[in-house]
Amino acid sequence: MIENQAIEKQAILVGLITSNQSEEQTQEYLDELAFLAQTDDFVTRKTFVQRAEQPNTNYYVGEGKIQEIKQFLSENCDINTIIFDDELSPRQLRNIEKTLNGDRPKDEGAVVVMDRTILILQIFLQRAKTSYAKTQVEMAHLQYMLPRLTRLWSHLDRQRGGGATSRGMGETQIEADKRMIRNRIALLREELKKIDTQMTTQRQNRGKMVRVAIVGYTNVGKSTLMNLLSKSDVFAENKLFATLDTTVRKVTIDNLPFLLCDTVGFIRKLPHHLVESFKSTLDEVREADLLLHVVDISHTNFEEQYHVVEQTIQSLGEKDQPTIVVFNKIDAFTYHPKDEDDLTEMKRENYSLEQLKRTWMDKLHDNCVFIAAKNKTNIDQLRQIVYEQVKAIHIKRYPHNDFLFQHYQ
Repeated sequence: MIENQAIEKQAILVGLITSNQSEEQTQEYLDELAFLAQTDDFVTRKTFVQRAEQPNTNYYVGEGKIQEIKQFLSENCDINTIIFDDELSPRQLRNIEKTLNGDRPKDEGAVVVMDRTILILQIFLQRAKTSYAKTQVEMAHLQYMLPRLTRLWSHLDRQRGGGATSRGMGETQIEADKRMIRNRIALLREELKKIDTQMTTQRQNRGKMVRVAIVGYTNVGKSTLMNLLSKSDVFAENKLFATLDTTVRKVTIDNLPFLLCDTVGFIRKLPHHLVESFKSTLDEVREADLLLHVVDISHTNFEEQYHVVEQTIQSLGEKDQPTIVVFNKIDAFTYHPKDEDDLTEMKRENYSLEQLKRTWMDKLHDNCVFIAAKNKTNIDQLRQIVYEQVKAIHIKRYPHNDFLFQHYQ
C-alpha cells in the first residue's frame, strides 16, 4: 500500500526458492532486500518469487517468469526499477535488460535492472563520509562494474581510430573504458595501501592499551551501544549501514581505560569487493583483544545473523579472540507460545526469552549478557562483564602491575 503516490523511486523485487534455499529463507532474504531498498529510498510495489533448482544462467529466473515481470511492468509504467536478490552475472544482466527494454515505449523510460550487490554499493556510496570510506567504496564499485561494461556500450559496433595512432583495427570504446577503469582501480589500490599503512601506524601508536571492537550484523544497535559505553555521540539510525567509518573512542570503567572501536555492520551475501576494500576496518576486528558481538535478539532470524558474523570473523584469521555476546533489544522480543495439544516441533518463535537462554546460549556461560541499549536495561551488568574481561587481558599483558587492580576487587 503506497501512502505517498508522489514517490518516484518504486521497485519490484525478485527472489528464488532453490534446493539450497528454503521458502522461509527466501522470504527472509527478500524482507532484508526490501529493507535495503528502503534504505536507498525505494518503495517496494511487488515481489516475484520462483522455485528452481538453481538460478537460470540466462535470466536468473525462467523465461516465463521474465515475461510475467515484463507484462507487470508494462501495466505499471510508473515502476522503473527491478532488484534481484543475488548478484547477477554480466550475461544475466544483459539478457534481462534486453528483454525488459527491447520494445518498451521511450516515453515510459528504460527499466533499471539492479542486483543485491549494486544496491549495497549504492548505499555505501551514499553513507561514505570520509575520503577513506569514499575511496574504498569507489574501488569496490569499479571492480563490480568492470566485467559488466559491455552492456553500457552495446550500441557501439564500429571501431574508432585510424591513421598513424591506430592500434591494428583500432580500439573499441569499451576497451578504452576498461583500460581507464583498470588504471583507476590500480591508483585507488595504491591509495588504500598508503592509508592502511597510516592506520596500522595509528593502531601501533595507541600503545598497549586493550582494544575492544564492537561487531555484529547491520542494524543491531552497535552505534547505540557505542554511545552508551563511550558517552559519545556516534550517528545511529534505524537503517542498514547507518555508519561506515570506523570510530575509536577511549573508554574508562572504574579507572580502567581501554579503546572501544565501532565497525561496519556485516550482512548476508556481502559483496566480496567490499570485503576486500574495507580491509582496514576488518583489521580493527582482527587486531582487537576483545570482541563485543551484538545480536538483535528480537529479529526473527537472529541466530542466522549471529552465524553470518561468526563465520566472517573466523575467515579473517586464526586468532582466537575472547568474545562477549551482547543480546540486544530484549525490550522488543516477542514469542508465540504453543498450545498444550500442539505436538509439532518447537520453532524459534515458540520459545520465550527464558527458554532461549537455556538452549545453546547457556553454553556461553558468563560470556553473554541480555540488554536493551535503547532504554539502558542491564547496561551496568554489561559494563561489569567488559571490565572483568579487560582487566584480565591487562593483567596478562602486564603481570607485574596486577597490584593496580587489587583496590577494585
